[in-house]
Amino acid sequence: MVATGALTILFGTQETRDFWVDGLKLWWLQVRGGLEKVRRLVISLDNGPNNSGSRTQFLKRRIDFADGTGLEIRLVYDPPYHSKYNPIERCWSALEQKWGGALRNRLKIIWQEALRMKWCGRHPTVKRLCGVDPDGVRITKKEMKPYEARLERAATLPKYDILIRPKGCNRSPDSPIAPRSLVT
Repeated sequence: MVATGALTILFGTQETRDFWVDGLKLWWLQVRGGLEKVRRLVISLDNGPNNSGSRTQFLKRRIDFADGTGLEIRLVYDPPYHSKYNPIERCWSALEQKWGGALRNRLKIIWQEALRMKWCGRHPTVKRLCGVDPDGVRITKKEMKPYEARLERAATLPKYDILIRPKGCNRSPDSPIAPRSLVT
């Protein structure tokens, strides 16, 4: 969270489009109690292969998240080769310094190092998403059409600035959104 400097690090067995959205759900369930007045999340992304503004499964799941929580979601992407402007890159740098060249071939080692690091003067929340996401989930153009119609792409930067408004806007941020299992 840019405003507070709070950091949550999520580990999983593989990075997929579903992992990104499941991580968002988990994070929201964890922090929403202190954010009752929040109605819009601005999410800074690096335009990587699993969170691109053209990935159908990723966008469909973000729309479902917006509908399930009643939150507006604004996806703001860094242009290619500009990751240095994304605050999360500085976090990874801090984590890599904490690793200090340690062999990272076991989750337990990585987990312990992440728990010991500090970000903005405090330790991060570290969690693990359990379960395996299917990779390569595809949505046909026909299936995606109603979802694409819900995406409000900026006129000047349509690939890098996307707004998703919740459908109906009658759901509260406390609506259940069924996260995956969690290990703390």
